[in-house]
Amino acid sequence: MPASGAVNRSTLRQQIAGALRDEVLAGRMRPRTEFTVKQIAEQYGVSATPVREALFDLSAQGLLESDQHRGFRVREFSVTDYRAMVEARALVLDGVFRAVFEGADPDAVRTGEHAAALASVRRRAEEAARAVRVGDLDILIGYDLRFWRELGAFFGNPYIADFMHRLRVQAWVFAVPYLRGDADVCDWLWNGHQELVEALTARDTAAVRSVLDAYHAHGLNWADRLAAGDPPHPGHGTA
Repeated sequence: MPASGAVNRSTLRQQIAGALRDEVLAGRMRPRTEFTVKQIAEQYGVSATPVREALFDLSAQGLLESDQHRGFRVREFSVTDYRAMVEARALVLDGVFRAVFEGADPDAVRTGEHAAALASVRRRAEEAARAVRVGDLDILIGYDLRFWRELGAFFGNPYIADFMHRLRVQAWVFAVPYLRGDADVCDWLWNGHQELVEALTARDTAAVRSVLDAYHAHGLNWADRLAAGDPPHPGHGTA
């Protein structure tokens, strides 16, 4: 990512943060990997200032940890952390979708902004489903994050949408080391994106509840399996 005079510092800061986040999600920067501002600046051919700002942004998002003397390192989330993410996600999603159904016009999800949002979300869901079928993590992670980000149009609250996006990224950062190179990766992946879109389109509250319950149960079941060492924690024995 060579520096360009046409790119302002704020944009460069965002680009570096995005590139590093993608490196973590791709598993190329593994948990506990350490690096300095100077190393990243040299890697991308930019000055130290936007790199430092990008690293502090990622630290604020909970993806990095900073050490005054050693620089930064990729945060390593525990199974306990992951379980807490799933529980927090469940509480927020349950409240959000309940508010959508109880407070909206009965035809709101079929018309106007909701209909347009669902059309886009449906495309993300279809791509995520294809990625799950073939076990393509890179494609799945990208579309899963977009799916939930665009579904945030239902929330009507940017703070909730940002919080949910942060949880999704952290959950993937936790999961990636387990999933990379696992021959049975498809067995670990949730694939209810399309079901959720169809339930929302039909305004079927029971179906939405069923999909969300399955989603939450999937995450908690995975946490139980990992806590039991199935599979073992990458590089550390059992989790």
